[in-house]
Amino acid sequence: MVTRRRADDTRPAVEAAVAADAAGGGSDDDATGRLDSVLRPVRAGNGFEEALEQVLQLLRLGLVPPGERLPSERELSQHLRISRVTLREVLKVLQDQNMVESRRGRYGGTFVLPRTAAPDDSDELRRRIATVDVEDTLRFREVLEAGAAGLCAEGLPAGGGARLRAALDATQGARLEDYRRQDTLLHLTLAELSGSRTLAAQYASVRATLNELLDCIPLLVRNLEHSQQQHAAVVEAVLDQDADAAREMMREHCGGTAALLRGFLA
Repeated sequence: MVTRRRADDTRPAVEAAVAADAAGGGSDDDATGRLDSVLRPVRAGNGFEEALEQVLQLLRLGLVPPGERLPSERELSQHLRISRVTLREVLKVLQDQNMVESRRGRYGGTFVLPRTAAPDDSDELRRRIATVDVEDTLRFREVLEAGAAGLCAEGLPAGGGARLRAALDATQGARLEDYRRQDTLLHLTLAELSGSRTLAAQYASVRATLNELLDCIPLLVRNLEHSQQQHAAVVEAVLDQDADAAREMMREHCGGTAALLRGFLA
């Protein structure tokens, strides 16, 4: 099969992959299959975070090599089942991290940039990841958080509702540099109000480990806005004494954090 090159000698990554497969006896289905193995429809609750995780994985696996163009916005949004608005927010994060660049013109699009040298704190990042079982930490965190939310919804101690509202308000009014601390305090408040001192102590330990990892990834305004919406929904469910809704919303919230960590720390 003869594949025509474009005037600027660039081709979309999928097209280039198909050409390479043809030279080696592969097929178009092989190239599409590789994308399908990474890009899956995301769940409605964490569309931005899960889409970012998957596109980061796409880049880190080398399925779209440096210098090649990502699939079109239409193709990516169809694979991920997200709106183009959400996809553009994902691509903007990748641009801010100098992982891709947008080019205009007839043969424009979003192109993968060569991976830059590791930052100065890369050794510290590797040390933190090496000492933590990330998946185990994320699973245990979700169990504790969902359990705490459900217990709080089943009955708060005297003054608990006011404490919870105050903690939520503090996150919503927090400056960017203080957000993670206020976020931690909100979650700790839920754990403390659960009525289980053991749960609260275990959560404090898990959260300390989690913050060590979260400090290694950038604060994303889009993610913080989404987290705030989820925080409010959890608190509302607790105050409405809807334990099922509180647990489910907390699981969804934990899933968003897990997706970001998997994407950036992979």
